Amino acid sequence: MVYERPNYMGYQYFLRRGEYPDYQRWMGYSDSIRSCRMIPQYRGSYRMKIYERENFGGHMMEFMDDCESVQDRFRYPDIHSCHVDGYWIMYEQPHYRGRQYFLRPGEYRRYSDWGSMNPRIGSFRRIMDYC
Repeated sequence: MVYERPNYMGYQYFLRRGEYPDYQRWMGYSDSIRSCRMIPQYRGSYRMKIYERENFGGHMMEFMDDCESVQDRFRYPDIHSCHVDGYWIMYEQPHYRGRQYFLRPGEYRRYSDWGSMNPRIGSFRRIMDYC
Protein backbone atom coordinates (compact mmCIF):
# COMPACT_ATOMS: atom_id res chain seq x y z
CA MET A 1 0.00 0.00 0.00
CA VAL A 2 1.25 3.47 -0.80
CA TYR A 3 -0.08 6.64 0.79
CA GLU A 4 -0.19 10.23 -0.36
CA ARG A 5 0.89 11.65 3.03
CA PRO A 6 3.28 10.63 5.83
CA ASN A 7 2.17 8.22 8.58
CA TYR A 8 -0.16 6.26 6.24
CA MET A 9 -2.55 9.16 5.73
CA GLY A 10 -4.26 10.66 2.69
CA TYR A 11 -5.21 8.80 -0.46
CA GLN A 12 -4.30 5.10 -0.41
CA TYR A 13 -3.37 2.90 -3.36
CA PHE A 14 -2.94 -0.85 -3.55
CA LEU A 15 -0.15 -1.59 -6.01
CA ARG A 16 0.67 -5.04 -7.29
CA ARG A 17 4.18 -5.88 -8.40
CA GLY A 18 4.97 -4.09 -11.63
CA GLU A 19 6.09 -0.84 -13.20
CA TYR A 20 4.17 2.40 -12.87
CA PRO A 21 5.75 5.06 -15.10
CA ASP A 22 3.32 7.71 -13.81
CA TYR A 23 0.67 8.08 -11.10
CA GLN A 24 -2.21 7.76 -13.55
CA ARG A 25 -1.26 4.09 -14.09
CA TRP A 26 -2.33 3.33 -10.51
CA MET A 27 -5.39 5.61 -10.78
CA GLY A 28 -3.71 8.17 -8.53
CA TYR A 29 -5.09 11.62 -7.80
CA SER A 30 -1.58 13.09 -7.53
CA ASP A 31 2.04 12.02 -7.95
CA SER A 32 2.81 12.42 -4.24
CA ILE A 33 3.81 9.29 -2.28
CA ARG A 34 5.01 9.95 1.28
CA SER A 35 4.63 6.57 3.03
CA CYS A 36 4.12 2.91 2.22
CA ARG A 37 3.68 -0.47 3.90
CA MET A 38 3.79 -4.12 2.94
CA ILE A 39 0.64 -6.17 3.36
CA PRO A 40 1.48 -9.40 5.20
CA GLN A 41 0.18 -12.72 3.93
CA TYR A 42 -3.10 -13.77 5.50
CA ARG A 43 -3.85 -17.43 6.18
CA GLY A 44 -7.42 -17.50 7.34
CA SER A 45 -10.95 -17.08 6.09
CA TYR A 46 -12.03 -13.89 4.36
CA ARG A 47 -15.23 -12.51 5.76
CA MET A 48 -16.73 -9.04 6.03
CA LYS A 49 -19.90 -8.08 7.84
CA ILE A 50 -21.20 -4.68 6.78
CA TYR A 51 -23.75 -2.64 8.67
CA GLU A 52 -26.23 0.06 7.78
CA ARG A 53 -25.41 2.10 10.91
CA GLU A 54 -22.35 2.83 13.03
CA ASN A 55 -21.47 0.61 16.00
CA PHE A 56 -22.75 -2.45 14.12
CA GLY A 57 -26.36 -1.26 14.11
CA GLY A 58 -29.16 -1.66 11.62
CA HIS A 59 -29.25 -4.17 8.83
CA MET A 60 -26.23 -6.44 8.38
CA MET A 61 -24.99 -8.46 5.44
CA GLU A 62 -22.06 -10.87 5.38
CA PHE A 63 -19.67 -11.28 2.44
CA MET A 64 -17.00 -13.89 1.81
CA ASP A 65 -16.19 -12.82 -1.74
CA ASP A 66 -15.59 -9.67 -3.74
CA CYS A 67 -18.46 -7.25 -4.37
CA GLU A 68 -18.37 -5.28 -7.61
CA SER A 69 -21.44 -3.20 -6.72
CA VAL A 70 -22.53 -2.70 -3.11
CA GLN A 71 -25.74 -1.00 -4.29
CA ASP A 72 -26.76 -4.13 -6.22
CA ARG A 73 -26.23 -6.50 -3.27
CA PHE A 74 -26.80 -4.41 -0.13
CA ARG A 75 -30.05 -2.43 -0.24
CA TYR A 76 -28.59 0.51 1.67
CA PRO A 77 -26.44 3.13 -0.07
CA ASP A 78 -23.94 3.54 2.75
CA ILE A 79 -21.78 1.36 4.98
CA HIS A 80 -21.34 2.88 8.42
CA SER A 81 -19.49 0.05 10.20
CA CYS A 82 -18.01 -3.37 9.51
CA HIS A 83 -16.22 -6.36 10.98
CA VAL A 84 -13.38 -7.74 8.86
CA ASP A 85 -11.47 -11.03 8.67
CA GLY A 86 -8.67 -10.95 6.11
CA TYR A 87 -7.33 -7.99 4.13
CA TRP A 88 -9.78 -6.02 1.99
CA ILE A 89 -9.83 -2.89 -0.16
CA MET A 90 -12.97 -0.76 -0.22
CA TYR A 91 -13.59 1.59 -3.15
CA GLU A 92 -15.76 4.72 -3.24
CA GLN A 93 -17.36 3.71 -6.53
CA PRO A 94 -18.70 0.49 -8.07
CA HIS A 95 -16.46 -1.68 -10.26
CA TYR A 96 -13.38 -1.12 -8.05
CA ARG A 97 -12.91 2.54 -8.92
CA GLY A 98 -12.37 5.74 -6.99
CA ARG A 99 -10.72 6.35 -3.65
CA GLN A 100 -9.42 3.22 -1.91
CA TYR A 101 -9.45 2.19 1.74
CA PHE A 102 -7.27 -0.62 3.10
CA LEU A 103 -8.93 -2.69 5.84
CA ARG A 104 -7.01 -5.04 8.11
CA PRO A 105 -8.69 -7.71 10.24
CA GLY A 106 -10.68 -6.08 13.02
CA GLU A 107 -13.69 -3.95 13.91
CA TYR A 108 -14.51 -0.62 12.33
CA ARG A 109 -17.23 1.08 14.39
CA ARG A 110 -17.64 4.03 12.02
CA TYR A 111 -16.49 4.91 8.51
CA SER A 112 -13.86 7.33 9.83
CA ASP A 113 -12.10 4.30 11.40
CA TRP A 114 -11.06 3.17 7.91
CA GLY A 115 -10.09 6.73 6.88
CA SER A 116 -13.17 7.82 4.98
CA MET A 117 -14.87 11.20 5.15
CA ASN A 118 -18.26 9.65 4.32
CA PRO A 119 -19.94 6.23 4.42
CA ARG A 120 -20.37 5.87 0.65
CA ILE A 121 -18.76 2.62 -0.56
CA GLY A 122 -19.40 1.35 -4.09
CA SER A 123 -17.39 -1.90 -4.13
CA PHE A 124 -14.84 -3.97 -2.24
CA ARG A 125 -12.55 -6.91 -2.79
CA ARG A 126 -10.24 -9.27 -0.93
CA ILE A 127 -6.48 -8.92 -1.17
CA MET A 128 -5.47 -12.47 -1.93
CA ASP A 129 -2.67 -12.05 -4.46
CA TYR A 130 0.46 -10.31 -3.37
CA CYS A 131 2.32 -10.18 -6.69
